[in-house]
Amino acid sequence: MRRFVDWWRNPWGKPRFLAVFTFLYLIWSIIPILIAVRFSFNDGRSRSTGQGWSTRWYWDEPELSVKNDPSLREALFQSLELASLTMLIAVPIGVALAISLTRWRGRGSGTARFVSLFPIVTPELVMGTALFLTFVHLFQFVELGTVAQLLGHVTFSISFVVIIVRGRLLSIGPEYEEAATDLGAPPMKALRLVLLPLLLPAVVASFLIVFAISIDDFVISQFLSADSSTETIPVKIYSNARGAPTPALNALASVMLFFSLLAITLAIVLQRAVQRSRGGGKTGVEDMAEMRL
Repeated sequence: MRRFVDWWRNPWGKPRFLAVFTFLYLIWSIIPILIAVRFSFNDGRSRSTGQGWSTRWYWDEPELSVKNDPSLREALFQSLELASLTMLIAVPIGVALAISLTRWRGRGSGTARFVSLFPIVTPELVMGTALFLTFVHLFQFVELGTVAQLLGHVTFSISFVVIIVRGRLLSIGPEYEEAATDLGAPPMKALRLVLLPLLLPAVVASFLIVFAISIDDFVISQFLSADSSTETIPVKIYSNARGAPTPALNALASVMLFFSLLAITLAIVLQRAVQRSRGGGKTGVEDMAEMRL
């Protein structure tokens, strides 16, 4: 009786509930995804009743598969194009911004660091609305569509790059650059030959994280889309989720899930491999990947 009373008064004395709650959360969040992926391999047209296994909705179906349906194929290509271009633009800008914010000392530096995180703390619905109104009423030379979507993705992706690269910068410190400068290297040469190689793991991880963030973005892609030709995978899924007659939409969602998980997994593996080989600090990619997952 005494042991029960002690347990009742302090149920968190041992992490007995934590494992149970974690397991229940994983079941609640993962099983619906697994069900959706399973029906993407359904041999029949049902999206609720198992009818065997097949890849017909990926490429075998003559007209309705992801490979052969023009609308699904365009959504896939649009998402991949936006994610690739966002990587190529946002990461260099984010790396330069992270270096400047980390090395900047003086009045206004703290405010600049705080402002650089605005895209993360701002609700995505607010940002999507603001970008839409900006392009429609202020910068009217930017037409809605791929260009507007790309600018929107770059805008909110830069902050993620800043977090990852600044984490790496703070872990390695300024000593390497200072040593190179003391040995006679000009600042730009020290940056190119010393700092950037040390930042390479964080830069590569930033590429992969930005790709994963961009490819599954919905709000900004929806607000800045011009017509059906610029719909991305999330927008296409949202538009047809209730009325889609075949599991082809499940297949399209599974393709997006595969690319997102692949990018995040590669980022985590790279970051851990670099930590083991160099003994460096965290780049911040694990926290960002866990947040996306």
